[in-house]
Amino acid sequence: METHLAEWIKGTQDGDDAESILRACVHCGFCNATCPTYQVLGDELDGPRGRIYQIKQVLEGAAPTQSTQLHLDRCLTCLNCETTCPSGVRYGRLVDIGRMEVERRVARGPFDSAKRNLLRFALTRRWVFDPAVKLGRALRPLLPTSLRKKLPLARPAGVVVRNSHSRKVILLKGCVQPALMPVIDAATARVLDALGVEAIVASESGCCGAIDYHLNAHDAARVKMRRNIDAWWPLIDAGAEAVVANASGCGAMLKDYAHALRDDPVYAKKATHIVSITRDLSEFLAPSIGVLARKRAPEKMRVAFHPPCTLQHTQKIRGVVENILTSLGADLVPVADAHLCCGSAGTYSILQPELSQQLRARKLDDLQRNGPDIILSANIGCLSHLETGANVPVRHWIEWVDQRMQGER
Repeated sequence: METHLAEWIKGTQDGDDAESILRACVHCGFCNATCPTYQVLGDELDGPRGRIYQIKQVLEGAAPTQSTQLHLDRCLTCLNCETTCPSGVRYGRLVDIGRMEVERRVARGPFDSAKRNLLRFALTRRWVFDPAVKLGRALRPLLPTSLRKKLPLARPAGVVVRNSHSRKVILLKGCVQPALMPVIDAATARVLDALGVEAIVASESGCCGAIDYHLNAHDAARVKMRRNIDAWWPLIDAGAEAVVANASGCGAMLKDYAHALRDDPVYAKKATHIVSITRDLSEFLAPSIGVLARKRAPEKMRVAFHPPCTLQHTQKIRGVVENILTSLGADLVPVADAHLCCGSAGTYSILQPELSQQLRARKLDDLQRNGPDIILSANIGCLSHLETGANVPVRHWIEWVDQRMQGER
């Protein structure tokens, strides 16, 4: 694609990245075939190719409008288009650049701005979010249906292991997951403990930065990234072998730290090291499949697995969780269109509820069509999004692994 960037961005790092990405695009439109929003809306401007054209126009000097902002906001950033693209167009990088430029020049309405700022504030601060979840559950019958559906029922975390092992890994402190589903971290620690690995959480750490980053607050996201690196560095120096993410959305963000902090003279090198030792939980457990399988419950169970977009398209981890599940007795049922997004996408389900609910309905139809006993996924956002509309239990796959190793159905 021929492009002529405006002088204000030409020669900058973002400008060079954007120009390289734009020139790789050959207008083929294969991306639209796997774009969830294009499938639902049927509008070229709501598919990757149309969004690329809009970003190109902005970067060449055209004035963005609220319409431009709307079409970019509607993008789930699922990166299915990157998986599909035969030319290797790095759409995710381009849409980050385009959104930031549009955000700088198109003022949002006061309600939209307030809602985004509230999400960034409340979701990323445990001292705000945890009490809000407890209060919401206490008042659950009184909540509006829309809010009640956002709040999954509480599940007990179970036994919290505190055994010490010579092998140690760092788990994220997280933001929403510990309050919404503490059982995920507890189950992760129990499975790791059974393998002789100790899970450590740095008390000074917190949100990975993804919520801020995907709401165009990149500087705020970088503050959280630096804080996490500072919190983890003494543990790494003391021998922690990996940073392990049991939420694929957080793992995707962690693996982008080197890019986000590439211009930081103090943190760039450290961020690169963090990326080099970051592992999705499935990647870390994959070499231990044989050990896990020896501990499993005997009976088979019909399982539908939903691979989050941040696992299969962003991190490009495919088949790893499925192999672990199969080794522990899962009978994986076929799921049509497993590559498509469920509509959760971080804060997308709150900011674009109508589209999100349509995508969830389609996803649940596909997941439940072949009669699974349970739906498993790998990201807190997808879990809570799917759970409120599903007819069977929805769990994190590590919860299921933990139960199988304890002999529970």
